[in-house]
Amino acid sequence: MSPAPAGTPAPESPVSRAERIGDAALGLLVERGMRGLTHRAVDERAGLPQGSTSNHARTRQALLETAVRRQVQRESEVLTPHDMPGPDSGDDALVDALALALHRYLTDHRALLVSRYELALEATRRPELRTFFDSAGSAFHTPLIAMMAAAGSPEPERHALSLIAWCEGLMFSCAAGSFHAAVPSLAELRTGFEELLRGMLDEPPGRDAPAGRQIPGVAADHEGRCRA
Repeated sequence: MSPAPAGTPAPESPVSRAERIGDAALGLLVERGMRGLTHRAVDERAGLPQGSTSNHARTRQALLETAVRRQVQRESEVLTPHDMPGPDSGDDALVDALALALHRYLTDHRALLVSRYELALEATRRPELRTFFDSAGSAFHTPLIAMMAAAGSPEPERHALSLIAWCEGLMFSCAAGSFHAAVPSLAELRTGFEELLRGMLDEPPGRDAPAGRQIPGVAADHEGRCRA
């Protein structure tokens, strides 16, 4: 076989059967909800021979775990490693990365939010899925805690939780709530993150901001406190 001409793009890696099953499961959750997720329906949606999903995930618990695993994998692709700031990149890079991730969710990956909510609600009724779901979610929590610590947070775990809660509330409101038709712009999301980080890092309760420490884009008044 002769080599491919120079400049020919490498072929995309094929999607594995597990990924096809996971994608089909997530699609069914979005379109039909938890009741529509069956082994037979996954086979049909994925274009696989009947029994394929049962061979891969024999129980409903196993099928749900397959869906959670694929959910985590798909969400990890929303913000690629290239987009993530390094530990010493500073607050500005952190704000940019968080705003970009949230904007991509709300504009290009809204279905992923719906499937996540379906799985999260099911986890409240299935303790065995709750453990698996929480373990999978830690893949996102741990890096954010590290980024908050690098940004100078005195309480990175609590501040990471506050950021996650703010993001989750905004995503639910815009994907499934009363603001579903009013998606914030990238600039608006960036402003929101700046305000959050300004309060967490620059103005601890009862104290003025440390001299010379500012979130980029936030000016200081003549007394050294931050203002928009």
